Amino acid sequence: MSDTTGRASAAPFTTTVLGTARIGPRRELKRAVEGYWAGRTSRAELEETAAELRRAQWRELVDAGHDSVPVNTFSYYDQVLDTAVMLDALPDRFAGADDPLDRYFAAARGTADIAPLEMTKWFDTNYHYLVPEIGPSTAFRLQADKILAEVAEALEAGVPARPVVVGPVTFLALSKPVDGAGTPLGRLDELVPCYRELLAELADAGVGWVQIDEPILVTDSAADLGSMAERVYTSLGAETHRPSIVVATYFGDPGCRLTSLSRTPIEGIAVDLIEGSLETVSGTPGLADKLLVAGVVDGRNVWRTDLDKALGTLGTLLGSAGSIAVSTSCSTLHVPYTLAAEDDLDAGLRGWLAFASEKFREVSVLAGALRDGRAAHAVAFTECKTALASRATDPRLHNPAVRGRLAAITVQDATRAPAPERAAAQRERLDLPVLPTTTIGSYPQTSAIRLARASLRAGEIDAEEYRSRMRSEIADVIELQESIGLDVLVHGEPERNDMVQYFAEQLDGFFATANGWVQSYGTRCVRPPILFGDVSRPQPMTVDWTTYAQSLTDKPVKGMLTGPVTILAWSFVRDDQPLSESAFQIALAIRDETIDLENAGVGIIQVDEPALRELLPLRDADKPEYLAWAVRAFRLATCGVRDDTQVHTHLCYSEFGEVIGAIAELDADVTSIEAARSHMEVLGVLDEAGFRNAVGPGVYDIHSPRVPDTQEIAESLRAALETVGPARLWVNPDCGLKTRTTGEVVASLTNLVAATTQLRPEVQSTLR
Repeated sequence: MSDTTGRASAAPFTTTVLGTARIGPRRELKRAVEGYWAGRTSRAELEETAAELRRAQWRELVDAGHDSVPVNTFSYYDQVLDTAVMLDALPDRFAGADDPLDRYFAAARGTADIAPLEMTKWFDTNYHYLVPEIGPSTAFRLQADKILAEVAEALEAGVPARPVVVGPVTFLALSKPVDGAGTPLGRLDELVPCYRELLAELADAGVGWVQIDEPILVTDSAADLGSMAERVYTSLGAETHRPSIVVATYFGDPGCRLTSLSRTPIEGIAVDLIEGSLETVSGTPGLADKLLVAGVVDGRNVWRTDLDKALGTLGTLLGSAGSIAVSTSCSTLHVPYTLAAEDDLDAGLRGWLAFASEKFREVSVLAGALRDGRAAHAVAFTECKTALASRATDPRLHNPAVRGRLAAITVQDATRAPAPERAAAQRERLDLPVLPTTTIGSYPQTSAIRLARASLRAGEIDAEEYRSRMRSEIADVIELQESIGLDVLVHGEPERNDMVQYFAEQLDGFFATANGWVQSYGTRCVRPPILFGDVSRPQPMTVDWTTYAQSLTDKPVKGMLTGPVTILAWSFVRDDQPLSESAFQIALAIRDETIDLENAGVGIIQVDEPALRELLPLRDADKPEYLAWAVRAFRLATCGVRDDTQVHTHLCYSEFGEVIGAIAELDADVTSIEAARSHMEVLGVLDEAGFRNAVGPGVYDIHSPRVPDTQEIAESLRAALETVGPARLWVNPDCGLKTRTTGEVVASLTNLVAATTQLRPEVQSTLR
C-alpha cells in the first residue's frame, strides 16, 4: 500500500504495547548500574546485563503473539535524558567527561563538581524524568547511535521492531530555558530536521514503523500545541524516505488535537482509552485512512481488564479508523513485571490482578477476539468474568465502621487555630534557635539494615531480634545527629522499607507485593502496594520507634508519617470508588497516628506529601476538585493535634507552580520543599502566593553524590533569606537521605550546620 506522498507504507500491525519496563524483574539493571558507579561492574558486564533484559522483554512479547514490538524503550536512567543525548542537547557543563556513558550519568546524578539536571514527575505518574536545559548555545544535532544499535539488535533477533522516541513537541514542552533563552518551544522548527534525519536513518535500517510519543498533547497548555503538532507531523509525514509513523498520545484525552494529528500524512495514532474518551475518537473523521492503536488495556494500574467491556469498545471503533491495533493505554513501565513472582497472594486477589506479563496476554486475547471472534477465546473471557464477579462480591472491599466514621466528619475536624497562635504556642514549647536545622526523615539504609530485613524475611532471626537491631541503628543515628549539631532530630527510619509500603503493610485494605518492583527514577525502585478495600489502622504504626528515639536525646525528635495523597499516589489504587473517598479513609488512619504520637509526648510531627503535585489532573477543568479534596485529606490527617504540636510537611521533585495555593491551604506549620536543583526559584512563587508559614527550602540535592561545601550552602541560605526572612526559615536537605552513603551524609550535614552557624549572628541582629 502507499500513502498520499506516494511512498510505500508498512502493513498495519494488530497487537502491541506502547513500551516496556527496563529495570528488570529482580532489579538486575539497578544492581548493574550501581555496580558500575561503584567500580564493581565493568562496562562490558553492564552492557551485557542491559542486552539480556532487552532481549527477554522482546522474546516475551513475541511469544505472547505481538506483531509489533517497541524498541528503544530501554534506558540506563531516563528516556527524556536519552532524547537529549540523541539530539546533542546536554548542557556544556557535562562536556568534560571523556566517556559518553559517564557524561550521561553525570547529567543524571551530577559529580563532585557538576550539578545534575533537574528532576521532576513524568506527567501525573510516579516516574521522574530529567528536565532538559535549552539555552542560547544549544545546537541540535542528531546522534542516533543508541536507537540504531538497539534496532539492529532486535531485527537480527527476528523481532518485529518498532523504535520509540520522545517527540519534538513533548521534548521541548518539558524542557527548561536557561541563560536567558526564550521558551524552548520557540526552537521547534530547528529541532524538526533532526527527526527528519532520524526517520531516514531508520528507513535505511529496515524499520517499517516508528512510534513518536507526544503525551504533551493530552494536557492543557498555554501554547498552541495542536497547531504545532500539525505543523511538525505534516512536515515529517511529507518525507518519502521514512518508516510509517504512529504518534502516541497517552495519560489522557487529546481532544481537538486528535483532529489536528488526523489531518497530517502520518499513518497511525495511538490513543489512551482508559483515561481518554471513546467519543473523541469516534468523532474524528480523519482517522478513516489511519491505523488506530487503541489503548484498551490499562498500562498504569494492576487490575485485570474487563475483556468483554474492552472488546465492546474495540467493536465500536471498527468503523472509525482504517484499521485497529490493540494495545496498552501507555507503556508498561508503570506496572510490575509479572504475577508469577508473587507467592503470597490469595487466589481471590490474584485473580483480580494483571501485571505487565498478564497485560501482554490480555492484549493478545483481545486482538485475537477482534480478528477471529469472541468464541475463539471463550476460555479467557469466562475466566475473566469469574474473577471480576469474585472481586465485586468480596466482603473485604467494604468496612461499615470506616464508612460510618467518614460520614460523621465535620468541618471542625479539619480545622486548627490560626497559624500565628499556633506558632506562638510552639515557640514556647520547643524553644528552637533561629534558622533551626533538621533533615527530612530517612538516613542511609546500611548493609546491616538490609541484612537484618532479609534475615527476618528468611526466618533466620525473630521479630524481637530485628527490633533490637533496628533500635541499635536508631541509637547510632541519634548520636550522629547530635555530634553534627542538628537542632531537630529524626529516628532515621531504619525499620522502613519504603515510605508508603511501610504504612500499607500495617493498614487494613492494602496488600504489599513481594517482587512488584517499578522504577521511580534512575536506579530507584519501589514496590507500590495494592489498595483493594476500605482502609483502617488496627494499631499504632510508628509510636514505639519514635518514642525510643526521643528517649535517647533532649532535643526534639520528629514523628515521621506519610500523607494520604502520597500513599494514594504511590500505590495501585482501587478503581471501584472515587480517589477522594480512599484519601479520606487513609487520612483518618494517619490522624489516629498523629494523636497517638502527641499523647506519647512527641512535639513535632511531619506528614509528608511529596506527591501532591503528582496527582494533579492534566486538564484544567479537573484541577480544582482534586486540589480541594487533597487539601481536605491532609487537614483531616493533621488537625487532630493541639496547637503547640508543630506539624511539618515535605514536598519534592515537582513543578509546584500550579499547586502553590494548595500548599498554602495545607496550613502546615513548617513546609520543607525541594529547592536545590531549581536554585530556590520556588520560594519566589510561594511568596507571591501569600505563603506565610515557616518553610525549609532544600539547600542541597541529596540525589547527587556531590557534597556541597559550606560556602555553597551559605549562599543558598542567603538567597532564601531574601525571600523568606529569618523568622520563618528552616535549614534542611531537599529530601530524605536513604539513598546516600554515610560518608556523604556526614560531610554534607556538617557543612550545612557550619553554614547555618556562620549566618546566625548575621540574621539574629535583624530580629532584635
